[in-house]
Amino acid sequence: MSSDPEFDGVSPLTEAKKSRVLMVGAGGIGCELLKNLVLTGFGETHIVDLDTIDLSNLNRQFLFRQEHIKKSKALVATEAAQKFNPNVKIVPYHANIKDPQFNIEWFSSFRIVFNALDNLEARRHVNKMCLAADVPLIESGTTGFNGQVQVIKKGVTACYDCTAKETPKSFPVCTIRSTPSQPIHCIVWGKSYLLNEIFGTSEDESAFDHTTDADNAKEIEELKRESEALRGIRQSVGTPEFSEALFQKVFNTDIVRLRSMEDMWKSRKPPEPLDYKVLMEKASTLDKEAVVEDQQKVWTLEENLIVFNDSLDRLSKRVMESKAAGQDAVITFDKDDEDTLDFVAASANIRSTLFGIDRKSKFDIKQMAGNIIPAIATTNAIVAGLCVLEAFKVLKGQYSQAKEIFLTPFATQRLLGSDKSREPNPACPVCSSFQIRSLVDFSKATLNDFVEDFVKEELGYGEKEFAISTEVGIIYDPDETDNLEKKLSELGIKSDSFLTITDEDDELVNVVVALSESKEPLEDKPVKGIFSSEKKIEIPAKPKQPATETNGAASDSPPLVVSLTKPTDGVTPAKRSHPDSEEGIAKKVKTIAAGADEEGDIVIVDDAPLDAGGSSSGGAIVIDD
Repeated sequence: MSSDPEFDGVSPLTEAKKSRVLMVGAGGIGCELLKNLVLTGFGETHIVDLDTIDLSNLNRQFLFRQEHIKKSKALVATEAAQKFNPNVKIVPYHANIKDPQFNIEWFSSFRIVFNALDNLEARRHVNKMCLAADVPLIESGTTGFNGQVQVIKKGVTACYDCTAKETPKSFPVCTIRSTPSQPIHCIVWGKSYLLNEIFGTSEDESAFDHTTDADNAKEIEELKRESEALRGIRQSVGTPEFSEALFQKVFNTDIVRLRSMEDMWKSRKPPEPLDYKVLMEKASTLDKEAVVEDQQKVWTLEENLIVFNDSLDRLSKRVMESKAAGQDAVITFDKDDEDTLDFVAASANIRSTLFGIDRKSKFDIKQMAGNIIPAIATTNAIVAGLCVLEAFKVLKGQYSQAKEIFLTPFATQRLLGSDKSREPNPACPVCSSFQIRSLVDFSKATLNDFVEDFVKEELGYGEKEFAISTEVGIIYDPDETDNLEKKLSELGIKSDSFLTITDEDDELVNVVVALSESKEPLEDKPVKGIFSSEKKIEIPAKPKQPATETNGAASDSPPLVVSLTKPTDGVTPAKRSHPDSEEGIAKKVKTIAAGADEEGDIVIVDDAPLDAGGSSSGGAIVIDD
């Protein structure tokens, strides 16, 4: 699949029938796209998706039904779509696209790859694999009413990484744990800290152990002691004293400790601790069922205590039942799990009250904790249709006609805006590299074999100074030669690994070598290049870097409200200025950098201990759900 011949006079539908294509992702866009591919008559479609069907998927992922919940998306989608056209072949994989079975050789067997993914890491992986295999990629994404489709072809159009991606929104850990000022701070605390400590995997090494800032020692040690105390309370799950013990710990003892840090409260009002027994007396006359059922109302402090106790009873019962059955007793947050949602909502609201922050309704907290951005089924359908239209151009080799298309229903001029496909960015860290493949006998090949026989001899580096690195780091440079006699396998390098060769003089572009294991013993040398011709390989020189604008950065990051790693139906990059666009200067498109209707991991940045004024600076801590 190294070239794309013209099909003058041949219908793209005819080519589609002969085509073997790959679709990665079977969610919102994926369901619509699979339906289109099957009805269009694409001869063979392979689907890869690791996810299972969730209740929240059913409002837009139309191939799934209630009875499919918890089943594989790829398998169920295949079963449903096959009925549309029994004459085509659909091959599902309930697997991670990064699994070793999906190697470069496998990618190169497809005519086109369609991305219908929901996260940045997977998108980047597929982009890299398609570039290495020289297979066209059609990238797509949606966020609410906005959508985007992009054709990616090695050496012809810009790749997915040609524009920088925005960094995740994060929260200072000391803000979350000590000085919250917004409802979202308390929601993050309830979801990612409290729930996890009591019902999650808190036996794992504390995330706070990863800090290296010496100035943080006192604060970090105090927070670790808090965690240890909560783990002690965790042992009382299912006992009559459990709710009161947890309440007194997080809403009284911890608050008293915070108030004792007088410097922290010189410029802000200190939190007010609560007493469980006093508050419970006031809440004793409330109707529990009526309180819990009202999701739109902003509960009073006493009503939040009722929900807090009731949700703890329900969660404790689940833990005890799991233990009795010999099963894993870990419970994690799910916005569709009423028990965890009630616990997070009540905990967040009680904490908000302590710090003088407005409380929120359970409905609002579900939106914020689950990062729910309404997913629009019609947006997915439009984008999926555009993917197939662009695929027809790819089948005919008409890359000059391919467009980057933006669905922007609230734009002032028109629903669909399009630009000519950008050329590859000379400064792109991925596609600007010279890409090549190499066969390796991993039972014999050493790093020295790779350096001497392949880099210096076959690639022609000769006496030039260069460095070699993996995704982990540098394994060779002129001053780092300790690894030369080690086998590549000893350095963690295996089939389908990528090695990057960097010219120390900064004259040549980086060379990315995709390694494939030789199926037969190599006769002379254990490392051998795979070249498309007998011509001598010439590594291109680095182009001079012109000043470039950054107003076209793709907005494919996790959400702006809570930093997540698993959005749902994709994201939409902002429309950029393009000198040859139909509208002259393209309109900026306001987008929300998030996937719809999902929750994920919280990235919390520790900005070092707070000073007297409440400011801070320092290292980073990641706390996973």
